[in-house]
Amino acid sequence: MPALTAAQIVAIASRYTPPDAPCACSALKCAGWESLPATFDASLLRSVGRTNDRDPYDEPTLEEHHPQGTRYDAPDAPIALGHFPYNRCEVWQCVRCARPFLRYTEYGGYYVDQRIRELNAALVVDTAATQD
Repeated sequence: MPALTAAQIVAIASRYTPPDAPCACSALKCAGWESLPATFDASLLRSVGRTNDRDPYDEPTLEEHHPQGTRYDAPDAPIALGHFPYNRCEVWQCVRCARPFLRYTEYGGYYVDQRIRELNAALVVDTAATQD
């Protein structure tokens, strides 16, 4: 899976035009981070790339980026590519309408949770260059 630049990620999100009729992916109401519902048919999404090109043995930061006081799960939280969780995401698209999403796996003490968020081009902030 290729690493995508911030410009490529914004382009993917910017090209999306909502369809006239609801798509199967419309069941995902994920303007902010949410758990991918177990009832959602994940085969409706295809992987496009990943948000970083880091060495797999280099642990990315767990620091979040909220300069306007937003929270992790807020719909208006910035998509800060150099910060958690965006620095460990994959970019996915609906196979039918090309709606773009970000996905990552949350590893908790006693659980594994697939998280998903709709990719909104207006919220993308390229903070990756400052996270070396």
